[in-house]
Amino acid sequence: MRIEKTVTAISWIPSEAIEGMPKVPFELGIGHYDEPPPDRLAPGDLPRLQDEDRFREANFLKAWIEVDNGRVVGHGQAGEAFVGSTTFRLGPKDVIFAGVPYDTLRSEPEVTDDAVRFVQTVGGRAGFPAPRRVRGKPFFRINGATAWTTLALTIRADGSAEHELVGASGFPRHWIYGNDGVLVQKAGTIDFKIWYRESHGERTPWGEEDAPAVVTAAESELERRLSREIMQGGAAPERKRLEAGETLVEQGAPGDELYLLLDGVFAVEIDGEEVAEVGPGALVGERALLEGGTRKATLRAATPARVAVVPGDAVDRVALEELAEGRR
Repeated sequence: MRIEKTVTAISWIPSEAIEGMPKVPFELGIGHYDEPPPDRLAPGDLPRLQDEDRFREANFLKAWIEVDNGRVVGHGQAGEAFVGSTTFRLGPKDVIFAGVPYDTLRSEPEVTDDAVRFVQTVGGRAGFPAPRRVRGKPFFRINGATAWTTLALTIRADGSAEHELVGASGFPRHWIYGNDGVLVQKAGTIDFKIWYRESHGERTPWGEEDAPAVVTAAESELERRLSREIMQGGAAPERKRLEAGETLVEQGAPGDELYLLLDGVFAVEIDGEEVAEVGPGALVGERALLEGGTRKATLRAATPARVAVVPGDAVDRVALEELAEGRR
């Protein structure tokens, strides 16, 4: 019996994720942030999204095992690497810089009697020059920084499978899709400044280093819809930055605002006990608006984080009730 599974990572640039001087072309409308990828991937979507300049890289890992009497008797690995182009709008013309893909890295599969673990690294860099000072030799670079993801996929003889984001560059955002094509996980943090100065040469999987990724569960489709409406609405919401360990809201405190988590991971604490984690894309604080105006949990930053402060009346009550019900 043949058992085949897949896992996919899409790496894309969310709005306002770039800092410093490299942000200027984006603010002027010459460069562009990426529209969020779809909630679900269908066959053929990756080449289409690549042609539409919708992502920076995509890592598609496909593998299979052959099973006889409950034992693995064969295995194989395929998959594809996709590196997107970058479009700059200069007046009436578009100038397109093709991305520079690096060799796809595949470790030797780890094989046991009842499972096989496959690992694949995909990445590259933008094709346009990015002169900058960098950490370590040669201290100055012309080429852009390297972005990548390293995926692992374990397939078992009983038909089950699990995936893992083993490592990833600190920028841009990485979304992970399971075997059914549904978005299931996200890299919880991005750090443009460190990535821009340090992700080159030996500090990449093509040198000597990978980088561990902070991974969170994906938020609900409702939260993604509400997030788009909030960020694409009228006035831009106020932003807040928090350092690891800082508190966003305190259980029992009054509150009439919502918070959209733009980046970072928060621990959810009730009566001093951590009960969950939430990451980028989550919309939080709805229960205070629905249940008497006091916070029902403490939200504490587990990593450096950015949030958007959303007025309570920016989201209708029906959507808030649906959001709260989903969390229960």
